This record gives sequence, structure tokens and C-alpha cells, in this order.
Amino acid sequence: MRLFYTAGACSLAPHIVLQEIGHDFKLVNVSFKNHQTEDGQDFLKINPKGQVPFLITDEGLHLSEGAIISQYLAEIMQNTHLLPAFGDLKRYKVLEWMNYISSELHKSYAPFFQKGFDEASKDIFREKLLKQYAWVDQQFADSENVLGQGFTIADIYLFVVTRWASFINLDLSHLKALQGFMHRMQQHPSVQKAMKDEGII
Repeated sequence: MRLFYTAGACSLAPHIVLQEIGHDFKLVNVSFKNHQTEDGQDFLKINPKGQVPFLITDEGLHLSEGAIISQYLAEIMQNTHLLPAFGDLKRYKVLEWMNYISSELHKSYAPFFQKGFDEASKDIFREKLLKQYAWVDQQFADSENVLGQGFTIADIYLFVVTRWASFINLDLSHLKALQGFMHRMQQHPSVQKAMKDEGII
């Protein structure tokens, strides 16, 4: 199994999932600048979308989109603490969070990592993110994470995306419940291992 990644990008989420489930895998670094893999391959020929994460399984399945890759990995290992089983209503709460993080939070960071957006435009997205994170903070007021217990693929995805706040000068220090969540996630062994392997701690 090969996971194509770029250090600190959204590919960190399925990387953490892989560390958590204990499945054997190989990391393949991809440069954003020239779309070359660390071993000199043209990444666009491997994944025409040109985006990480990208997973190639032992059976030859090619998967893109981080949220789906994380769901796939949890399911093939039947890891029901990362993603509750079919029929468990908590499963749909995790997937609800995955969709929210992907469509609202993740996409709201896009202008900061693309050319062509002026500071006025970026300020609009900063304001949007602040409102979204205020809502997230409220959800964690009486809970340590998405389901109130355990550690899910949604917690991992939220942690990875929220790390980007410091890179865009988005101050979330006033959101104490969210800050507590981020601190707990940072200490998790699988998170530590993935971040060390990517050279970001």
C-alpha cells in the first residue's frame, strides 16, 4: 500500500489513520512545485488530479480524496473506534463531521494556498473560518472530541485542517475547548508518529 503525500498537507489525515490501524504502507513524497515524486516520477501520470493524498492499495485500487481514503482504511481494518460500524447511529455523526470539515472548513482555507486572492478576499475567508470555528468550539464545550469519547477519522481530519490556522494568521486562541482538543490530539501516539515521519515536529 502506497500513500502519496506532501508534508503537513491534508494527506496527513490518512497518514495518521494508517499509523493508527497499524497497516503496512509506504510513504511517497510529492512536491507541490513540480508534481514530481521523491523518486522522480511524474505525479500527474499517477494521479491526473495532481492532488494529495492519493492511495494505491495492494490490490491495485487507486483512491483520491482524503475523507474517502480515511473511511476506506478504517473499514478495511474493521476499526469501529475510528468509524463506527454500519447500523450504529454514531457512524453517521462521524460522517456528518467529515462532510462539514471537507465542504466548509477545508475549502475555506483554499484561497490562502492559491495565487490570485488579494488580502481583502482573504479577510472574508478568515471571518468565515472564525464563525465556523466558533461553532466547532461550542460542540466541544462538554466533549473531548466529535463523539464525546474515543478517537475517530473526523477528529483526525479536524486536527489536520485546524493546524493550518497558524499559517494564515488566524487566531483561534480564544476558543478554549478547541485549543484543548488540538492539544490532546497532538499528544496522541499515532499523530506524533505521522508528524515525525513527515518532518513537521
